[in-house]
Amino acid sequence: MREPNPTLYQLVRGQVLHFLKDPGEHDAADSYQFFPDGALWIADGHIADIGPWVELQARIAPELLARAEIFDYRGKLILPGLIDTHCHYPQAGIIASFGRQLLDWLNDYTFPAEAAFGDPAVAAATAEYVVQRMLAHGTTTASVFSTVHPQSVDAFMASAAKRNLRMLTGKVMMDRNAPATLVDTVADAERDCLALIERWHGKGRLRYSITPRFAPTSTPEQLALAGELYKSRPDLHVQSHLAENPAEIAWVGQLFPNCRDYLDVYRHYGLLGPRTIYGHCIHLAPVEIGEMASTGSAAAFCPTSNLFLGSGFFNHAAASEAGIRVGLATDVGGGTSFSLIRTLGEAYKVSQVHRRPLPPLRAWFLATLGGAQALYLDEFIGNFAPGKEADFVVLDPRATPELDFRLKGGESLAERLFAMLILGDERCVTATHVMGKAAFR
Repeated sequence: MREPNPTLYQLVRGQVLHFLKDPGEHDAADSYQFFPDGALWIADGHIADIGPWVELQARIAPELLARAEIFDYRGKLILPGLIDTHCHYPQAGIIASFGRQLLDWLNDYTFPAEAAFGDPAVAAATAEYVVQRMLAHGTTTASVFSTVHPQSVDAFMASAAKRNLRMLTGKVMMDRNAPATLVDTVADAERDCLALIERWHGKGRLRYSITPRFAPTSTPEQLALAGELYKSRPDLHVQSHLAENPAEIAWVGQLFPNCRDYLDVYRHYGLLGPRTIYGHCIHLAPVEIGEMASTGSAAAFCPTSNLFLGSGFFNHAAASEAGIRVGLATDVGGGTSFSLIRTLGEAYKVSQVHRRPLPPLRAWFLATLGGAQALYLDEFIGNFAPGKEADFVVLDPRATPELDFRLKGGESLAERLFAMLILGDERCVTATHVMGKAAFR
């Protein structure tokens, strides 16, 4: 008698690399596993086994092996799916618009672009484009800003759900200091967020993020609502912006004169803690750094947008030493690419400003398990521990003539990883798999 719902198996062969913890600046040997000829055994979209090809294959019962879908990626590098901890899908159409500084960027490009998302057709078409491009770049999870329009959340969630992706997004809450077409009210935000949470949060692999754009565009009453929503359920997330630009910080000081500093605004309204992540975090005082670490609030490192808008240089090494969870982020569309590989190259350059160069193993940790930890999703994704969801990307370290010429053979793992983050981009992505199944090839 046949099983009513037989288990689906995949066997994946290639150079398998994943991280168990942060390798730090000295490539701690117990922080990662690398199998030059390795394999993943996947059952119903979850990792069932990992190890050297010969050993793992011998552990599989012949009758199960006969049923498995086999992917042979020999010569390619298999990593957990890349994780983008901060991006704006409605800004996909304004990447590479001439930038000045953050507040100019918002008024000149961001707000006009987001106004179009009152049209559900615009939202749906953009969501489809962005999700497809993420997969083409090897990104399987992202913390995504929608717009003030509820239909923008519906569009992105529907596109992600269709592909069974683990994604987070939320309606932007913004009730002041923005164009009239983009502001809501406290009552609007409460109504819309509650409806969207009911519709999408926890459906499949989706999560809802409470999303005040940043402190200057929400009244104290709306920030208080955001804090109440965050505390209303134990698995809701929060995303916003923090300390990106000196003019922004000065503006926050004028708007919230009774708060100690920028971070204290979010603390005052109950928006620090597990599952909260703040983009940029460049210009933080020592007391803010300590409070982020002690509350478990995470930082999204956005090197391409910080360079593009002249905002400054996030100190990843210092933040990590302080105990702050840090993830990597494209910050599209102030960020200049959907590619987290390109973003890693820029992160390395930013780290050189602080004389603390980002080592290659730590860089790829940042794009995988580090991002999962920053988003508090590491119980599900981020590495290939048995039981985790089997999202992974397959990379060709010799995808371009430049990489092929650079990697003549005999290089160490660290050398290959470094060459790829400096010279590589989406052309390195051979395939992206979601819960074991090929989503892009």
